Amino acid sequence: MHLTDDEIAFYDALEVNDSAVAVLGDENLRMIARELVAALHANTSIDWALKESVRAKIRVLVKRILRQHGYPPDKQEKATQTVLEQAEMLCADWAG
Repeated sequence: MHLTDDEIAFYDALEVNDSAVAVLGDENLRMIARELVAALHANTSIDWALKESVRAKIRVLVKRILRQHGYPPDKQEKATQTVLEQAEMLCADWAG
């Protein structure tokens, strides 16, 4: 699929929603995953998961990216939560 390990993690998180796959297709989901990784790398710090103001900013950023790419609105909240959970797991590697 020509994605990095981080991008694959987010792609997998977005792909669990069957209606998103049907509506957007693989190419759009790959594009969203790439954009999410780039945006999260640019906006996270070592302790971002502990600061609610930073988490809120990241949440808005993720929702904006999903909305821009036409991710199904009824599934955006769950996808946002899943992406944030993935980011928390990957953040330690990014900071290191």
